[in-house]
Amino acid sequence: MLKQKASPESVLIPEQEQETIAKLYQILSLESAQPKLVGSNGEEIIIPQSVYNLLGQVVQAMASGQAISIVRHNRELTTQEAANILNVSRPFLVKLLENGEITHIKVGSHRRILFQDLMTYKEQRKVKRRQLLDELIEMTEEAGLYEE
Repeated sequence: MLKQKASPESVLIPEQEQETIAKLYQILSLESAQPKLVGSNGEEIIIPQSVYNLLGQVVQAMASGQAISIVRHNRELTTQEAANILNVSRPFLVKLLENGEITHIKVGSHRRILFQDLMTYKEQRKVKRRQLLDELIEMTEEAGLYEE
């Protein structure tokens, strides 16, 4: 079963598996002292807590209908993959790279972005957006245009 290599593709839950995923989510939500995995040969192994926590997050997202992508932090992304993750156009992403807003490397003539660098930019953008929204709310409150 695990002979399949990791791929950058997102995983969508097939419709026929939705009920099983929902039941798995219920089971993972329960407090369990020692979660175990049972192999097809009956061999049992205790699942490490870090793996159990990750599995719970994956199942929770799948149960709510979200696609899942698992990416190594040191994975090099193409500009198109990075643009897709940020939900922006590739030309816009290239401008961010050229302006030095996102760290990147060159492989020959191609630009590559480390996944962790892209996530750092995304988090910084989120924080900045929140700060700007807070400032806007403060300005409208001072002008008497916004009530809580």
